[in-house]
Amino acid sequence: LACGDVEGRLEALFGRVRAVQSKSGRFDMLLCVGSFFGSTSAAEWAEYCTGAKKAPIPTFVLGANDQETVSYFPDISGCELAENITYLGRRGLYSGTSGLQIAYLSGTESQDEPAPAYSFSSKDVAELKTSLLSTPNFKGVDILLTSPWPRDVGTFANSAGEIDTKKCGSKLVSDLAASLKPRYHFAGLEKAYYERLPYRNHTVLQETPQHVSRFIALADVGNTSKKKYLYAFSIVPMSLMDPAELVKQPQDVTENPYQKSRKEAQKSRAPLCAEEEPARQYFFDLNKHQGKKRPSDGKEGGNSQPKQAKKPPQPTRPCWFCLASPEVEKHLVVSIGTHCYLALAKGGLLPDHVLILPIGHYQSVVDLSSEVVEEVTKYKSALKEFFRSKGKRYVLFERNYRSQHLQLQVIPVPLDHCTSEDIKESFIAQAQQQQIDLLEIPEHSDITQLAPPGTPYFYVELDTGEKLFHRIRGRFPLHFGREVLASAALLALPQRADWRRCAAERPQEAAQAHAFRRDFQPFDFALR
Repeated sequence: LACGDVEGRLEALFGRVRAVQSKSGRFDMLLCVGSFFGSTSAAEWAEYCTGAKKAPIPTFVLGANDQETVSYFPDISGCELAENITYLGRRGLYSGTSGLQIAYLSGTESQDEPAPAYSFSSKDVAELKTSLLSTPNFKGVDILLTSPWPRDVGTFANSAGEIDTKKCGSKLVSDLAASLKPRYHFAGLEKAYYERLPYRNHTVLQETPQHVSRFIALADVGNTSKKKYLYAFSIVPMSLMDPAELVKQPQDVTENPYQKSRKEAQKSRAPLCAEEEPARQYFFDLNKHQGKKRPSDGKEGGNSQPKQAKKPPQPTRPCWFCLASPEVEKHLVVSIGTHCYLALAKGGLLPDHVLILPIGHYQSVVDLSSEVVEEVTKYKSALKEFFRSKGKRYVLFERNYRSQHLQLQVIPVPLDHCTSEDIKESFIAQAQQQQIDLLEIPEHSDITQLAPPGTPYFYVELDTGEKLFHRIRGRFPLHFGREVLASAALLALPQRADWRRCAAERPQEAAQAHAFRRDFQPFDFALR
C-alpha cells in the first residue's frame, strides 16, 4: 500500500488500512509520502510511542517537510519511531527481503547548502544518484518515494487537473526520477490524486527498450473531497522478473516527461550536481585533415572483415565522449583509429595533454572488448615513441568513478625533470596524505583481475609499464591524478591543477590540436 500526507491522522489511516486488509487480504507494507505528522499529531502519536496502540502493518515514512515536525525524527539517518513504524531516513535505498528496491528522498527542495533538516539540496540528490548509478548493471529501482512532485511530470501526459505541473514540484526530483527510472514513483504534498500515464525510459529506435515508469500522486488522508489517498498495488522485484516481461510497453505509454529538463540540466549543471567530472572538459573534431578515410564496415584494403566484438552498450544519457555524439563540440580530435581515437584535453595540464578514448560507449578499461584493448595498446606505444622523441615520458591514469565513458589521461613529463621512481613516490605520498590506499601492482598484471566490471577504481601507468592501483570504496577526489602531476614535486604547475582555470579560446585550442596532429603524424599508425 502507498499513502499520501497523513498529517497526524493515524486513526483514520490505520482504520482504513484494516478495512482494506479485511476485504483484500494482508499487504506486505505501507509506504507513506508527504507529511506524516501535522500540527495536531502529539496526543494521537503518544499512544503509538507508548505502545498503547500499534500500526496494523509495517509502515515506512519519509521525514519532515517543515521545521515544526522535525522533532518527531530523532535520528536523521533513519530509525524506528514506534512499533511497526519506521522512518527511512534523509535519502537512500531500502532493500526488502524479497529483493524489492525502494529509493527514497525526504523533505522539500532547498537552494541552501547545507540544506535545513526538513529539506534536500542538489548535493543530496547527486550523492543519492551516484551511489545507485555506480551499482553494477544498474537498470533502475522498483519504487521511488519523494514528498514533492517532480517538475514537468505532466508533459506528454493526461491532465493533472488543477495542478500546473510546469510550476509545481521539484526539478531535482525530476532529475532523480529520470536517473533512477523507478517502476513506481509516489509523491504527496499537493493534496491531489494524479495517476499519470506510464512513460518510457528509452528513446525509441535509438536505445534498447527498458521498463516503463508510473508516477502516482496521492491526496491527504481523510480529505473531505474524497480524493484517493491510499493506493494498493502488486509488484514483483525487478531482479526476479523475466527481462522480456520487464520491458513490455503498455499501449498507453508516453514519451519521457523529463527529456527537456534533462537536456537543460546537462548544459548548465554545476560541478556539485554532476555525476562525473564537468562534462564539457573535452571536445573532439571529425574534420577533413584526419588522413585517409577509414571504412565503417571494418574492411580495409580488400582484406576480409575481422571478427567483430559485440556492440558496446548505449549510453543512458547524453555522452560527451562518444565520437558520434551530437553533444560534441568539434575541434580537438588529433587521430582516429578503428576502435579508439586521440583528443587534446580542453583545459589540459600541458598543451600536449591528450586522451585515449574508445569510439563506442565503454565505461572503463575492464569493460573493453579485445579489439579495443589492442588498439589502446597501439596508441600507448605510439605516444611513448612520440613523447620520447621529444625528451619526455608519459604518465597515464584512469579514474573509473563518477564517469560514464572511459578516459585515459596521458600527460608528458620531461625525462630530465624526474625519474619513474619520483613519479611513483609522488603519487603514493599524496595518496597516503589523503588516506588513499594506492598500491604498486606487477607490470604484466591484468586489471580485470583486480576490478570486475562495475568496480570503481583509480589506476596509474607509466610508459615503462609500472602500475599503481586503488580500489575506490567510498569518496575519491575527482582531480587527484591531475593534482599530483601539477604538484611542486613533478611539473610544479599548481595553478593548473583545476582544468577550468586553464581553458583557452577556441582558436588557440584549434591551433594546439593542429600542431599536435602535425607532429604526431609520423607516429600515427591510424594514417598508415
